[in-house]
Amino acid sequence: MGMSRCIYIKYNFVWMKIKLDKLSVITESSVMKAEEFTLLKNDFIAQWGTLGSCWGINRTMAQIHAYLMLAVEPTDTNVLMDALKISRGNANSNLRDLVGWGLIRRVTYPGDRKEYFEAEKDVWAMFCIIARERKRREIDPALNLLKTSSSKSFDKKDAEQQLFAQQTASLAEFVQTANLVLDKVSRSEQSKVLPFLVKRFK
Repeated sequence: MGMSRCIYIKYNFVWMKIKLDKLSVITESSVMKAEEFTLLKNDFIAQWGTLGSCWGINRTMAQIHAYLMLAVEPTDTNVLMDALKISRGNANSNLRDLVGWGLIRRVTYPGDRKEYFEAEKDVWAMFCIIARERKRREIDPALNLLKTSSSKSFDKKDAEQQLFAQQTASLAEFVQTANLVLDKVSRSEQSKVLPFLVKRFK
């Protein structure tokens, strides 16, 4: 008959004897099961898909990005199609867009004709990429429109035109300031200083 290993713990001046085999059962039961992890992972992917619209991409594109963020190894298109239940055309289109954003990159292996993809795992680098793309796609065009609008020759006797001129000039100034801040952030991808400063405000 095997000997059970024990440990002794002092609690309230009383020594307690605990068998390690019983302790291991408790420890193992607290570890997340594969089924539970799969549900948690799928929930994260779904929620990330919902958040995608907040930073300018569609739900499927965001879900692909989430899946690749959580993938330990580079993933091929077939795996993504099966996991997310999407068509090949949909997968290819969104993968191409994600590569265009710079959020994922293509990976190839010698002798393997398949194309694999992996996501940027560094959270700060990812944030900088999103900030840079949103600036290029949304802020820059809006700023150009405001500058063009406010630079027109308006009738000084027309109250409506004067209000329009004042509002567009004020908006252009504000957006210009926001644009400069966003530009600094988007260029700090390799910087360790700005993330440190952000953490200091917590």
